Amino acid sequence: MLQSMTAFARCEKHDANYEVVTEIRSYNSKNLDLLVRLPHFAQALEERIKSMASRRLHRGRVEIRADIREVGEDVRRFEVDLPKAQAYHQALEKLRSAFELDGKVGLEMLAAAGGIIKPAEDEKDLEALWEVVAAGLAEAFDGLIDMRGREGRHLADDFAKRLQTIEDIIAAVHRASQGLLEAYQQRLKERIAALTRGVVEIDPARIAQEAALLADRSDISEEIVRARSHLEQFRHILTHESPAGRKLNFLVQEFNREFNTMGAKTGKAEVSHLVVELKTELEKIREQVQNVE
Repeated sequence: MLQSMTAFARCEKHDANYEVVTEIRSYNSKNLDLLVRLPHFAQALEERIKSMASRRLHRGRVEIRADIREVGEDVRRFEVDLPKAQAYHQALEKLRSAFELDGKVGLEMLAAAGGIIKPAEDEKDLEALWEVVAAGLAEAFDGLIDMRGREGRHLADDFAKRLQTIEDIIAAVHRASQGLLEAYQQRLKERIAALTRGVVEIDPARIAQEAALLADRSDISEEIVRARSHLEQFRHILTHESPAGRKLNFLVQEFNREFNTMGAKTGKAEVSHLVVELKTELEKIREQVQNVE
């Protein structure tokens, strides 16, 4: 079924050591463009996350964010950056001496400096962490794909209505383009009569020959047949399981080529106006196709 590229999903998972909040956002893009945001201690998991994403998604800019919080007992341990603390203490002493300030540099002032006291960074058990992250990702991807599917169904309904409109207009173009030979014969007779004011005798055979040439140049029956074939292919793709965005985009270009040719070849104002309606409706479809995976 049709899938949109615009969606959002969120999932929370935890075990005895970690709490993981996963958020996935996807937007329109010609290709699959993955952006993963992780805490620095979990950066080694990035390629695994991208691999999982590429198995579930085919197109779109996808932003994956995993906020990971340690909840085990080990997170209560801290370490002190003594060289930094000593340098900061010396700087404070220099300031106190330079400005002849009273008092001493105390513990509170050192503790207030950023980066001197920080949580101890132990070697993480990445496999244990990955189990929690992967579980959250799987659930979040399920939610994202479900939302993409719901949006895709709305797009499919909209496409169906617009395709029917195009089919109706093409039928009107076909009807309006009938009788070109007779129309050109009559037009040539009237033009020659107006130019010669009836002095020159009109050769019916020559008129028929010229009218036939004009009618052949203006014949758009092939374009109509191809456009109807594109309609059939478009509807088939809408019901197919594989990603449809690139195929539909190609068909939109083919539609546009046929409609442009119809407009260039036709000699009837009625058909020209109908072609404008076709191109207007096609542009609405083209805009929506950009949202399809």
